[in-house]
Amino acid sequence: MSKRSWAEPWKIKMVELIKMTSPADRLKAIRQAGYNTFLLRSDDVYIDLLTDSGTGAMSDRQWSGMMMGDEAYAGSRNFYHMRDTIEQYYSYKFTVPTHQGRGAEHILSQLLISDGDYVPGNMYFTTTRLHQEMAGGRFVDIIIDEAHDPNSNHPFKGNVDFAKLDALVERVGAEKIPYICIATCVNMAGGQPISLGNLKQLRAWADKHDIMIVHDMTRVAENAYFIQQREEGYADKSVAEIVYEICDLTDAATMSAKKDPMVNIGGFLAMNDEEFYRKACNMVVIFEGLHTYGGMAGRDMEALAIGITESVHDDHIRARVGQVEYLGELLKSADVPIVKPTGGHAVFLDAKAILPHIPQEQFPAQALASAIYLESGVRSMERGAVSAGRNKETGENYMPRLELVRLTIPRRVYTQAHMDVTAEGIIEVYKKADQVKGLRFTYEPDVLRFFQSRFEELD
Repeated sequence: MSKRSWAEPWKIKMVELIKMTSPADRLKAIRQAGYNTFLLRSDDVYIDLLTDSGTGAMSDRQWSGMMMGDEAYAGSRNFYHMRDTIEQYYSYKFTVPTHQGRGAEHILSQLLISDGDYVPGNMYFTTTRLHQEMAGGRFVDIIIDEAHDPNSNHPFKGNVDFAKLDALVERVGAEKIPYICIATCVNMAGGQPISLGNLKQLRAWADKHDIMIVHDMTRVAENAYFIQQREEGYADKSVAEIVYEICDLTDAATMSAKKDPMVNIGGFLAMNDEEFYRKACNMVVIFEGLHTYGGMAGRDMEALAIGITESVHDDHIRARVGQVEYLGELLKSADVPIVKPTGGHAVFLDAKAILPHIPQEQFPAQALASAIYLESGVRSMERGAVSAGRNKETGENYMPRLELVRLTIPRRVYTQAHMDVTAEGIIEVYKKADQVKGLRFTYEPDVLRFFQSRFEELD
C-alpha cells in the first residue's frame, strides 16, 4: 500500500451512541457471561469487534432501497434485481436466496453429500464443517502448511496444496469427493487470500477428476483486493473484474451476504447447473421459504443487490482493508504477536505466543478475549480449541495449531480513533499477560460450542 494517508470514502450522516463502562461493570458482565464474549450483552460493550457478520453500516442508497421493498410472497421484483446483480458481478446463472450463509450451506450439503463422502477444503469453517458432517461427510484440510504458521509471511496462505489433494484421491477415490470447498480470504487462517494462479490450477485439476468446485464467497471482494495488490499481472485490474474472474472459475457458491455486501441479514446459494438449481429450489421451499425469497424480505434483497455493487468499488475495499492493516500495524509496532500478514476482515492475535503459560487445554484464546474485554471494553472472539470442537468419534478436543483471538472490524462503522483505543487496550493486556488465568468448561453444548459455552477461571 502507498504510505500516503487515506481517508474513508464516505461521510457520516447518523451516529449511534455507545455506552462507556467501568472496570467493575466489565468484571460483573464477563462473569455473568461465563467468560464467553458471545454471551455479553451488547449494551455492556464499548467497541464491538466480535464479528463483521451483519454488523456493517448500510449506505444511504441501501436504506433507500429498503423503502422499495416488494413484499410479494412470490415473484418479488427485488429477487430479480438481486439475481441479475449476482450474475453481473459474480457470474453465477442461478440464485437461491437463503436467510443467511448457513442456510445455503445446509441445502448444499444435503443435496451433494452422501454418507461416507470426503469434502476437501482450504481449512475448515465451523458451520460449514458441521453441515458437511451432519450430511454424512468428513472434512479434509488441503490448505498449504504456511496457513498454520502465524509467523509465515506467505502472501496467499489460502492456497491449496495439491500434494494433499492428490493423496486424498489416491486414498478414497475421486468418486467419494462430491466437491472441493474453496473459501476466499480464509477466515480460520486469519483472513488469508487464495491466489488466482492457484485457483486456475485447481480448476484444471477438478476438471481432470470431474469434481465440482464450490466457492465459500463470503469475503470474495477482500480476496480480490489482495490479488490486485500482490499477484503479478493484476495491478491494473479492478476489484470488480477480479471478483468476476474468481467466481467464474468455480461451479457454485455459498454466500453469507452479511459480510461483503454489508446487509444485516441474508445470503444465497448460487450455481451454474440448472438441474442442481431445481433441486435447490425444492429444498429451499422446505427449510427457508419460496424460491424467490428464501427467508429474506424483499427490502433485504434490494439492499443486498445494492450492497454487492458497492462492495466491489476499489475505493471502498481499499479503505476497508486499510483499516484492518492500520490496527495490525499498531499492534506489530508494539511487538504484540499477530497472524502475519494482516488479513482482510480482522486482526488475529496469536494467543499461544501471548499467553505461553496457559496450555491449550485451558483455552488461552478464550482467556485472552475475556482479558481484553476486562481491560478495555472491546469485544473480540476466540478462534482456537473452543471453536474447533471435539472429534465426534473419540470425544477428544481438537487442538488446532492456530490458537487465535479475532478482532473483527465491521465495515464502515468505526473510526481510526476506535482502532487506536483498541490497540492501546490490547497492548496493556500484553504487558501483564502473565496475570491472565486459564479456563475450564462449566457448560458445553453438543455442537458449535463457542457460541454458548460457559467457563470459569482456574486458580
